[in-house]
Amino acid sequence: MAAKGWIDGDESAAEMLGRVATERSFLLLPPLHRVPLRVGNVVELVGPSASAKTHILIQAAVNCILPKEWNGVHYGGLERLVMFMDLDCRFDILRLSEMLKHQIMEPNGSMYYDEELYALCMRRFLYVRCYDSLEFLATLKTLHYRLQKEKELHHVGIQLLMIDSIGPFHWVDRGSTFFPLGGNKRKCLSLQSVFDAVVQDIKKLLLVHPMLVMATKEIILGNAYGGDEVKQNKSLLDASGLRNLASNTQQLPYREYMPSVWQSFVTHKILVRASDDHMPIRHYEEHSFYLSEWLLPSLSFRDKFTIKDAGIVIVS
Repeated sequence: MAAKGWIDGDESAAEMLGRVATERSFLLLPPLHRVPLRVGNVVELVGPSASAKTHILIQAAVNCILPKEWNGVHYGGLERLVMFMDLDCRFDILRLSEMLKHQIMEPNGSMYYDEELYALCMRRFLYVRCYDSLEFLATLKTLHYRLQKEKELHHVGIQLLMIDSIGPFHWVDRGSTFFPLGGNKRKCLSLQSVFDAVVQDIKKLLLVHPMLVMATKEIILGNAYGGDEVKQNKSLLDASGLRNLASNTQQLPYREYMPSVWQSFVTHKILVRASDDHMPIRHYEEHSFYLSEWLLPSLSFRDKFTIKDAGIVIVS
């Protein structure tokens, strides 16, 4: 009976092909295009404030919710769901909307966007905002049920779980201890226990909803990257008492402040920062440049990119 059960299996050929197609490696748009990624990976985008981290998430989200093809027009999208968890509470839905409209109009050179396609794509973008660690944990605890419901509604699964950003409650949680209702018999909610629970809940989600996890994290760069910023925040860093995280071959160019349970959970890490260069467009307008560098895995080069209406463009 055991052998027969193994032969029978628990999925059809169609289900197996769908699962393999979902779990295979794929490339995201620049500047995340250098390393093939797959569901189950956890990608951390680290960088100072105003370094295009959220814009990178938005571009990846737009590519995910667009269809591969619509009414004979090729869009090259993944045609999947995106869950965007806004922990910074600063997400601008207009940025997503404008980029999506531009991506819909660009392939056929139209001045107008297909409203039916636009509405379909926007329904694939799932959004939740959390104001503190308790809301974040509560959302993760119930996320499976929402994702299952959305999968049944849209007939497609989730591809990307985005967290923007992972560290906004760090200093509040570090400086205080929360005691849940129910007396002192229950475990207190400390910074360590918060991220123990966060990592465990995401791992459980990945078992039933295979997806790529992308999280942004604001950091303070070292002297080689931004001396002025380091001087302004030196007292804060010294007070934190946190040590650097070093890989086997490389010292990170910033002070790591996240708990080790999260650091070990991250499988890929990319550093993004603003460049000092600017490209004039008109006499009153200019494009800013940004630099991206893979830290995990460590690559020996950096990409320079700028942001235009069509999205992120790599500059040679």
